[in-house]
Amino acid sequence: QVQLVESGGGLVQAGGSLRLSCTASGRAFSTYNMGWLRQAPGKEREFVGAIRRTGSTYYTDSTKGRFTISRDNAKNTVYLQMNSLKPEDTAVYYCAATVQIIATGRYEYDYWGQGTQVTVAS
Repeated sequence: QVQLVESGGGLVQAGGSLRLSCTASGRAFSTYNMGWLRQAPGKEREFVGAIRRTGSTYYTDSTKGRFTISRDNAKNTVYLQMNSLKPEDTAVYYCAATVQIIATGRYEYDYWGQGTQVTVAS
């Protein structure tokens, strides 16, 4: 089992950047594939991107080229670097852990953080 805690959210102007962090407890962090998902008010939780335990990444089309996911297994932490932020990126951002190699749906993730709010002002 793994417990996840996100941090780094906040208010930013459109075009700005933020970096979110997600720190995991437990020694099994390096064995998990880690994803970032987000949920805007009134909308379904949607996939943002993920990083496999191998370090390879994949993203949804709307974030590709703007967002970058990385991980530091020594620190049990996964990062989401968000650049060129848009108002439509406003959401609560969640990190999640899965054993699946490809996981883009919320039900494919086994463990979740509590979420961190990102607000992009126009």
